[in-house]
Amino acid sequence: MEFKSDKAIFEQIAEYVCEKILQDDYKPEDRIPSVREFGATLMVNPNTVMRAYEHLERNGIIYSKRGIGFLITPESKQKAAQLMREDFLKSVPAFVSRMKLLGIDFKDLEQYS
Repeated sequence: MEFKSDKAIFEQIAEYVCEKILQDDYKPEDRIPSVREFGATLMVNPNTVMRAYEHLERNGIIYSKRGIGFLITPESKQKAAQLMREDFLKSVPAFVSRMKLLGIDFKDLEQYS
């Protein structure tokens, strides 16, 4: 996983987990890697992974089970899609503004779909 500089690393990790859920790589009640394990895999501080997991937990996408770790919630797919949709929509005003500045029409985007 390569990190971008325009977004906090913990947010990118959370987004990665959401993508895995939406792609059915992680299914409800699956255990996800431990904080230390994931930190080592991604070569980031475990505290950063913990922030990502806390963010996902607050949004109802994962939950912790004592002695087991973090698990995917039954409603994770809907919640992950909602979280990613909200995040994406935050970037739309800047995108539309840039389109106007460059004289790009929405019809010009059809070739990319």
